[in-house]
Amino acid sequence: MKRANTDDTTETVPVVEEELRVEKHQVSTGKVRVTTKTEVTDDMARATLEGESVEVTRVPVGREIEIAPVVRTEGDLTIIPVVEEIVIVEKRLVLKEEIHLRRTTTREEVEVPVQLRKQHAVIENADD
Repeated sequence: MKRANTDDTTETVPVVEEELRVEKHQVSTGKVRVTTKTEVTDDMARATLEGESVEVTRVPVGREIEIAPVVRTEGDLTIIPVVEEIVIVEKRLVLKEEIHLRRTTTREEVEVPVQLRKQHAVIENADD
């Protein structure tokens, strides 16, 4: 691999690779013979099998509560409460204020000088 330096000289670096080879040979150190013998006997297997079923019944309640109830057991009955948060928007009519208007009538006699104009039509004969 050649590498250029800043002073325009070249330098040669050798690349070396090593290889490894592993070989295996089988060597016999002895022999062994293995045989099996099977015996059969008859026997009775006894077991008690149990089964269990669950009946699910949904019971609507629809009641407001303060805190969520816990799961409870009454005999062989397990009661699991299902709760839901709902938003209740309430609209109420509130009288905020009243505006009262009262009408009063006043009378005052006044005298004010005014100028009134009146025109009259004068018709004359122009044949004279």
